Amino acid sequence: MKKIGFIGSGNMAEAIIGGMVKAGHLPEQIVASNRSWDKLQLLEETYGIQTVESNQDIATLCEIVFLSVTPDKYPAVIEEIRDSIQDETLIILIAGGQGIAENEARFGRKVKLVKAMPNTPVLVGEGLTSLSFNSFISEEEKQRVVELFNSIGKAEVIEEKLMDTASAVGGSSPAFMYMYIEALADAAVLYGMPREKAYNIAAQAALGAAKMVLETGEHPAKLKDEVCSPNGTTIQSVASLETSGFRDAIIQAVRSNMVKMGH
Repeated sequence: MKKIGFIGSGNMAEAIIGGMVKAGHLPEQIVASNRSWDKLQLLEETYGIQTVESNQDIATLCEIVFLSVTPDKYPAVIEEIRDSIQDETLIILIAGGQGIAENEARFGRKVKLVKAMPNTPVLVGEGLTSLSFNSFISEEEKQRVVELFNSIGKAEVIEEKLMDTASAVGGSSPAFMYMYIEALADAAVLYGMPREKAYNIAAQAALGAAKMVLETGEHPAKLKDEVCSPNGTTIQSVASLETSGFRDAIIQAVRSNMVKMGH
């Protein structure tokens, strides 16, 4: 049974762990380390996984290792584990701004690196993870990684140079969606709907619309047009959104994200 290890157990690591357990990965297959023993105990109690205090134990025990510490910790953690990592270990980088080439240099030898940008809906099996691979990973190993992330949502393999864009659109956008759902619910509450029902209706509408795009393969504009009857209430609402700069606000949000990442 191949073990999957997490060095660092912050919010994103916990979301991935929770999603994997819900998807049917055996808890005893998953091992995590963390600086906080309280955090490790919480992970054990919540998900039934194994925990260790030593990062080197993760490097030695596991065939797949997530480096799920913050970007500033990467140099020190790699220095700590690089001699313990096996040649066939798949190392998954999930910190923003951590490129493949710079981390190959930190290991100082041939290692199998995957750059992954997951988003937090992996916790509920609806995540989006963008993936890039270095040249030492075989096609079979790539498929293993894709299948792992497909078990907690959907994986998209892209060129590494597009990873920041994927992070801005796929990684940050759940926050935009939560704001959109909250705003829809606020509008419903304004007109008398109980808040819990407002959240349920707004969230299900967003989920259904996303599934229509993914499962029909239709252009979003066509799907929008199908909801908009001539002189109907929906086209009036769409016109109001256009007047308010809805599309431009989204584009500017992504642009500000890219600027923050140095683009």
